[in-house]
This record gives sequence, C-alpha cells and structure tokens, in this order.
Amino acid sequence: MTTTDLDDRRAETTAPIEELLAMRWSPRAFDPTAEVTDEQLTSLLEAARWAASAQNSQPARFIAGRRGTTTFDRIERHLMGFNRAWAPNASALVLAVVSTEDAEGRTLRWAEYDTGQAMANLAVQAHALGLHVHPMGGIEVAALQAEFDLPQQLVPITATAVGTIGDPVTLPERYRERETAPRTRRPLDELVLARD
Repeated sequence: MTTTDLDDRRAETTAPIEELLAMRWSPRAFDPTAEVTDEQLTSLLEAARWAASAQNSQPARFIAGRRGTTTFDRIERHLMGFNRAWAPNASALVLAVVSTEDAEGRTLRWAEYDTGQAMANLAVQAHALGLHVHPMGGIEVAALQAEFDLPQQLVPITATAVGTIGDPVTLPERYRERETAPRTRRPLDELVLARD
C-alpha cells in the first residue's frame, strides 16, 4: 500500500482522537519479507506489560514468535479458518494467554478484560513503531494449551499477527475488496447507553 492508501484508512471520527488511534486498523495483507526485530518485539511486550489491571493482578501472559521460528510455527498451526491463509505472512505472532486465577486459586473476574487492555497497548505500540497488528479469535484453544503445556488456569484467548502492511493482491480474491473497503463503526449514539 502507498502512503496515500494508508491516509485513506484514517478513521472518520465525530470528535478528534489521537492520530495513532485514528490510523490503527487491522490488515490481513502482510509483507512476507518484512521482519520484526527482537528489540521491536520486546517493545511491544513491554507496552503490554504496563497495561492497567484490576488490583494490579497482571493476568496477561504472552507467547511470542517471529516468522521462521518454532514458536511461530507452533502458534500458526492452531489458527482456524481463513486465518491460516494470510497470517503466515506476518512477521510475528503473539498468543495472548489469560491467567484466570490468582496465586491462591481465586477467580480473577476481570482477567480477560485486563488481558484485552494489554493487547490494546501492544497494538498502539506497534503502530507507533510503524507496524500493524491483526488480532484473531479464531484459534484452537485446547490444542494451544496442549501445544505449550499450559496449566488449566492459563487459557489462550487470541493470537495477534504483527508486521508490515503488504499488497492486498496477495490475499484470495474474495478478501481483497474487504482489505481496502472503507472502515466503518456503529454510530456513537448506538454505543453510548447513557451520558450526562
């Protein structure tokens, strides 16, 4: 994609928001030759680590692998459906894992929310570094738990592709239009249930 194409991806907002947020979107076409450095990957994980969490419980855990590594392959083989067609071109995959219990075995009620915040931090940091991410819910949860020998309380919830935008022409034809279609969101008044 060209710079002009990327400018076309800017969110049309009803109020000003930070440019990093306005330009954040989730491509599927990744450059299969681009690499994410170890320093960049560490920066993404560090941003995720510093996300807010209820009572500072820090329930988010991460399994990260760069393309060409065993960890990447172990995550990739458990992606589902169409994710298997495009995600292998990403430079890295990050598996978000939630710890559902604290050290005493008590349920962490907000653990998934907190892990979502960590991954949102990761997404914004990626964009600040000139990278893009695409989170995926289509993963084989039980298979990933077994693949990485995770205890019952550590549950994979999403996998996120990280990389540099590639050419939409690399996607299967039926998905190319979706890659370049205008971005949409529900109107704000549909989402805000009460406001004074």
